[in-house]
Amino acid sequence: QVQVVESGGGLVQAGGSLRLSCVASGSTSSINVMGWHRQAPGKQRELVGAITSGGLTPYADSVKGRFTISRGSGKNTMFLQMNSLKPEDTAVYYCSASGSPRFTSWGQGTQVTVSS
Repeated sequence: QVQVVESGGGLVQAGGSLRLSCVASGSTSSINVMGWHRQAPGKQRELVGAITSGGLTPYADSVKGRFTISRGSGKNTMFLQMNSLKPEDTAVYYCSASGSPRFTSWGQGTQVTVSS
C-alpha cells in the first residue's frame, strides 16, 4: 500500500506564489506516476500535472508556464511550485500516486485560495 500526504496550501494574493509538497510512504517502489489534481467548488476534479518515473511532466493547458512539478532527492517527495497565481486557481489540491499492480492512492487535499 501507498499513502500520500499533501501540505503547503494557504491564502495568497493574485500574482503570488505557493509551493505544495506531497510525501509518499509505504510501498513507494511500486509508484510509476505521481500527480497533482484540483477541485474547485461545484466543479469536477481535474488533473493539474504529473511526473512520471522517467521524469516526464505533462501539464494542463491552464497552468502551463506558471506551475512546475518536481521531485525531491528521495523521489518519494513531489512538489508543485505555483507562480503567477490567479483567483481561478482557487481549489482543493490533491496529490495522487499510481503504479503496479494497478492502484491509485489519494491524499486528503490541501486548500489553496487566491484572492483578487
